[in-house]
Order: sequence, then structure tokens, then C-alpha cells
Amino acid sequence: MKRILLYLWNFWPPYWGAGIKIDTISKDYKYARTKMKWRPWTRNIVGTQFGGSIYAMVDPIYMVMLLMLLGRDYIVWDKAANIRFRKPGRSTLIAEFTVTDEDVHHIKEQLDKMDKYDWQKTVQVKDKSGEVIAEICKIVHVRNKRPKFGNDE
Repeated sequence: MKRILLYLWNFWPPYWGAGIKIDTISKDYKYARTKMKWRPWTRNIVGTQFGGSIYAMVDPIYMVMLLMLLGRDYIVWDKAANIRFRKPGRSTLIAEFTVTDEDVHHIKEQLDKMDKYDWQKTVQVKDKSGEVIAEICKIVHVRNKRPKFGNDE
């Protein structure tokens, strides 16, 4: 499954066109890394990495990681994001993603108390020298597939 996911993801038009590549996903789906190469077509009007492509580097990653980690008893959707640009990107950019056992336990614990939960995680996008280019806070909506407490909407 992992190999198929990487193959399909890396040829997904928004990633392929922006020069974004998922170069690592751990076997347990608790770690992933994306890279975006510096290319003429990834630049914005002032010659730095395009902000939309920087966001695309992180867009579905945590959602997919949680889908794999939580299993079929849960519905998982990207809900929202907040991006803060720290400095212009002028080289290859890297984003690293981790989901810990504690994160998974916390989500399941919350879903034992209520039918839905919004999980937040911040990822830093860094340039090749390790400087933070952007911080993106992702909010991933997770809910029990079969409500335990009735409809709470």
C-alpha cells in the first residue's frame, strides 16, 4: 500500500506540477517528509517560492497519516489551516511530519468522550539550510464512523 500511495501521490498533478515530492513515509505511517525543488515555475512574481505551493506541500499529509493510523472506524477530513510565512523561500524546501503514539491515543481518548474532535498539529517548512520559511497549523477533523452519543451537530 505504501509504495502505491507514494507512486500515485508523486504523480498527482498539484504535486507533480509544483515540483513537490513525498520522499519518505515510514512503514508505520508516523513520519513523512515532503520536498519542493526550486524551479522557475514554482516562483511567484517577486522570485521566491510561491506560497500556494508551500501550502500544498503539507495539505493532505496529516489527514492521510491519521486515516492510516486510526483505521476504518473513523472519518478523517482536513478542516482548516493557518499559514505564517517567516521568510522568503529561495531554495529546495522540506517539511517533516510526525504523529506520535501519544497523538493517536489522545485522539481516540477524545472520541471516547464525544463523537467528533478537531486535532491540531503545526508543521514547519524549512529551506535547505534548516531555516524556517513557514509554519502551518493544520486542523484535522476526526469523528467516530458510528456515533456513540447521538447527533451532536
